[in-house]
Amino acid sequence: MTYGICLEMFSCVVGGLGIFLFGMKNMSEGLQAISGDRLRRMIGAVTDNRLMGVGVGAGVTATIQSSSATTVMLVSMVNAGLMTLKQAIPVIFGANIGTTLTAWIMAYSLTKYGLPILGMAAFFYLFTKGDRVRFTAMIIMGIGMIFFGMELMTKGLAPIRGMPEFEAAFQRFTADNYFGVIKCVLVGALVTAIVQASAATIGMTMALANVGLIGFPTAAALVLGENIGTTVTAFFASFGTTTNAKRSAYAHMLFNTIGVLWITPLFFVYTPFIIWFVKTFLGGDAPDVPVMINGEQTFPHAQRAIAATHSWFNIANVLVFLPWVGPYSRFLIWLLPEKAKREKPKLTFLDMRLFDAPAIGIQQSYKELVRTSHICRNMLRNFKPFMTNAEPNRKIAEDIFQKENDLDVIQKEIVEFIGEILTGNIPHDLMQNANGQIRIADELESISDYIQGLMKLRLKMQENNQRFSPKGLEDINRLHDKVDEYLGLINEALEREDSSPEYFSEMQTKGLAVTTLMKECRGNHLQRVSDGIVNPIMSLTYTDMLTAYRRIKDHAFNIAEVLVGEK
Repeated sequence: MTYGICLEMFSCVVGGLGIFLFGMKNMSEGLQAISGDRLRRMIGAVTDNRLMGVGVGAGVTATIQSSSATTVMLVSMVNAGLMTLKQAIPVIFGANIGTTLTAWIMAYSLTKYGLPILGMAAFFYLFTKGDRVRFTAMIIMGIGMIFFGMELMTKGLAPIRGMPEFEAAFQRFTADNYFGVIKCVLVGALVTAIVQASAATIGMTMALANVGLIGFPTAAALVLGENIGTTVTAFFASFGTTTNAKRSAYAHMLFNTIGVLWITPLFFVYTPFIIWFVKTFLGGDAPDVPVMINGEQTFPHAQRAIAATHSWFNIANVLVFLPWVGPYSRFLIWLLPEKAKREKPKLTFLDMRLFDAPAIGIQQSYKELVRTSHICRNMLRNFKPFMTNAEPNRKIAEDIFQKENDLDVIQKEIVEFIGEILTGNIPHDLMQNANGQIRIADELESISDYIQGLMKLRLKMQENNQRFSPKGLEDINRLHDKVDEYLGLINEALEREDSSPEYFSEMQTKGLAVTTLMKECRGNHLQRVSDGIVNPIMSLTYTDMLTAYRRIKDHAFNIAEVLVGEK
């Protein structure tokens, strides 16, 4: 083989693979941009219903075209305590079905149309302004890249066929007996684990089968192995997470591994079934039937058979595992017992891997904002016992100070995470959503600052031997309860993402009531000062506390404005 031929082969294969992967990225980003709201609703719909979980997993993965990204997201949600292990397992099962859509896109011999599809879609993408048209063009452009990349890889691999030295090398990995099947499975798992993109390795497998370098049984065994290799991404994502999150990663890895273990003994029954399915329902010939295209012998029917192998394996595996979700989750708990020291969930679900799935990333950051709002309200509620003349509990005070420090870190992580998402290619509505989340994070952090300020003022009173008057204590308790109720309404609205005019009108009315009560409390206090009931020095601390409560209400109302889209 001459140097020129080798260089041309290498250029076609590597260039085709690069274009293929870039096409996958474009298609995924376009689908997410158009289906962003639907994605968020699907994620929020996850319940204990296992069939619902499978449907959500399949739908989300079919949209983002990456089972690894879906599983990383699930590991993150379980790590943050937003989803239980039992809820995550069916979603992981469904993700394995959803990821097979890519194989079907590649299965049909439309490679010669890849470049025209890419070119026409590029014009719409570059010269139109509407988000929906642009991102639809991005999807089509991605599909064109996938087809064109497949064509280049097939063209690059074609010269290998007929060369005895290469054919001999490929013959070493043929699935003509059980031991050969296991070797092919291991090769597929290893290559996919290195590349960390099962779509790419399946595309390469199809290209090899299309030019006849490997037969359908060998390709089918490689595909089974690729299902194991794709679990490595989620496994790595579980490092440094809670035990429960590690169980989610193991759930994905063991699901695919056990599935391959039970289907390989049935391999020589399974592959004839796939051939029958393709011939009966897809109108194709057997995978080993050649077709002459431009004077070259190809095997396009093998690609459909490979896609069917991928789909039916995952469907069958889900049907086997689904009735055993409960025992499977208990097995994982036994396999990975809790550590002796209780683990504290961290913000690890705001992971950089989710930058490739901005719609999901925005959903996760929003869930973190909801959790932050509950922390703020708990801080305010924990401050209530300090509204007496008793000596403050220093341990509880320290806990409030620690939570305020934690919220500073939470705000920083959320803002940095959303900032990274905003640098990507996202639609206008998602950008508005992200900007709103940044503002909510800032408002919640400000609320925690004022609660901390209240604690400092109360400790200052104790140090200076200052005490509330009976009427002053009664007034400030009434104001505290009113603000606590108001913050509770904000939390509920955040959870249900309430943007209705009725809700906003209610928050305006109740906010005005808080302001009116604060002014009443301040007037009563100033009257007590003029009557000589209250020490004027105490007056400064008391009015600062009243102002802090009003500012908490103001920042909470700003959150309501974000929810309804007010400036």
